[in-house]
Amino acid sequence: KANFVKLNAVTAGVADIKRIAEDTKNYMINPKGRTVLFIDEIHRFNKSQQDALLPYVEEGSIVLIGATTETPFFEVNKAVISRSSVFMLKPLTKENLIAIVENALKDKERGLGNYDIEISREALDALAEISNGDARIALNAIELAVISSEIDAQGKIKITTETIEECVQKKTISFDKSGESHYDNISAFIKSMRGSDPDAAVFYLARALYAGEDPEFLARRIIICASEDVGMANPSALQVAVAAAEAVRMIGMPEARIVLAHAAVMV
Repeated sequence: KANFVKLNAVTAGVADIKRIAEDTKNYMINPKGRTVLFIDEIHRFNKSQQDALLPYVEEGSIVLIGATTETPFFEVNKAVISRSSVFMLKPLTKENLIAIVENALKDKERGLGNYDIEISREALDALAEISNGDARIALNAIELAVISSEIDAQGKIKITTETIEECVQKKTISFDKSGESHYDNISAFIKSMRGSDPDAAVFYLARALYAGEDPEFLARRIIICASEDVGMANPSALQVAVAAAEAVRMIGMPEARIVLAHAAVMV
């Protein structure tokens, strides 16, 4: 029953924190004398802004909940971390996303249940794959697919894989119809690096990129291999892999393919 306030660290500052602290101590405004303060993107606060939270957190007048997409141990002050419990929210699974979309298609009050929608299993799988663990992407895509599709003679709206790809503006990874080859190719890529076969590593890397694989996913696999398989035999391999992952994020495709090939051959 405490007061609840939400801030976004992109637009907020120390003045906002002090204002909330003063309102918390004002029993006319807040009889409970406590405020739950949710700060989104807390890593965007600089050191002095984060330090401004400490006295109120320590005395217990403010219960701080901070959300960040970065690693908090690097981006949030140690003083704040030491007074906090850190929880990692994992991406939704493919099954989670399919269940969410199916619920949205049935829900008549908050979803698309008032439409007569027919969606193939392949389209559902493709949507879950493209969404990469983010329900917002999946829900936005299915809504756009429905409102932008024509109703056929039977009064149905048919959603296909092609419709999903147009709405998300990203192709699904398709090595074969069953999708099993996707996992086989990644496995072969990792084993090629592990076996120190540069030709095979570049071949399977190129095959994955051509099929539409996420370059950042491939960069993560290279980092894992550099530490897990190469390790102390060549410590610089991990440095190259991490640098390559950062470069991939900075420049994107198509140039990222060169960076990934560099790292894969090095590892």
